[in-house]
Amino acid sequence: MRAWYFAERPDGEPTMDSFDLRETERPTPQNGELLVRVHYLSVDPYMRGRMRAGESYAEPWAVGDVLQGGVVGEVVASEHDAYEAGEFVTGRGTWAEYSVLDGDDAMAVNPDVAGLPAYLGVLGMPGRTAYFGLLEVAEPRPGDTVVVSGAAGAVGSTVGQIASLNGCRVVGFAGTDEKTAWLTDDLGFDAAINYETTDDYRAALDDAAPDGVDVYFDNVGGPITDAVFTTLNVDARVAVCGQIAHYNDESVPTGPRKLPQLIAPRAKVEGLLVSDYATRFGVARDRLEAWVAAGTIDHRETVVEGLENAPDAFLGLFSGDNIGKQVVRVE
Repeated sequence: MRAWYFAERPDGEPTMDSFDLRETERPTPQNGELLVRVHYLSVDPYMRGRMRAGESYAEPWAVGDVLQGGVVGEVVASEHDAYEAGEFVTGRGTWAEYSVLDGDDAMAVNPDVAGLPAYLGVLGMPGRTAYFGLLEVAEPRPGDTVVVSGAAGAVGSTVGQIASLNGCRVVGFAGTDEKTAWLTDDLGFDAAINYETTDDYRAALDDAAPDGVDVYFDNVGGPITDAVFTTLNVDARVAVCGQIAHYNDESVPTGPRKLPQLIAPRAKVEGLLVSDYATRFGVARDRLEAWVAAGTIDHRETVVEGLENAPDAFLGLFSGDNIGKQVVRVE
């Protein structure tokens, strides 16, 4: 079988030099494990942190090891009592044609609710991140104005829709007119700002959020976050989910200090890791599946064809190639 291995640690933005596609033996599942024929694999911004040797919130990849990430596929051999061959599951696997999953961590998928790629997006880790990050960290209230950066991605697009369901006004930042149109025309965002064609983020926010910002769900960092901080209302909540604007920086530039802007509004800023909610993933999955099945929450996946193109799919995250969840179709 074919599998992608981590070849070298990048300096700055990763290139193809960090990836090595090899032929290797198909693994054999041990007690409690599943051998899965991978249909789709996930590429996610957090993986950039795993390419660093230093500390990150995810364990670094070791040079020479097979690359790891979320997968969804068909069980071909099971050494776990809960699953049989022929079932479809999702879990933490590898960038390969076949992957071994821990049966205790795997989850069954329901193709009657949505296609398999959705279980790496709205019904997978990004959806759970949106669910817990918004509802339990940001704590939206009816009538709040919620601003989401990276709003056309897998997490941001779900955050905005859940905020709308909670009676909020929702404003999203995205990088193309196609993306901003998707947010407002299809997902029900009240306003969307194209950050690539907007010179003055603060002025754009004044138009889109004239009553200020009560909740900011930050997937990006950088100048967008700087601008949002100047618009926060009293008792605002900021959920820091990602900082993709800085993931390829070798050193983060120090600009004007923004913390004083949190004093007057008495704003709360809290980082979040979805792994903290692992014991309740089933709760999020059930609610998200119900919303998706009812058509209450919409979703979109950008599918890159072929395992050989997985690195290109990953690198495309940093140039904004995807709308919704970026996945790779393996089989």
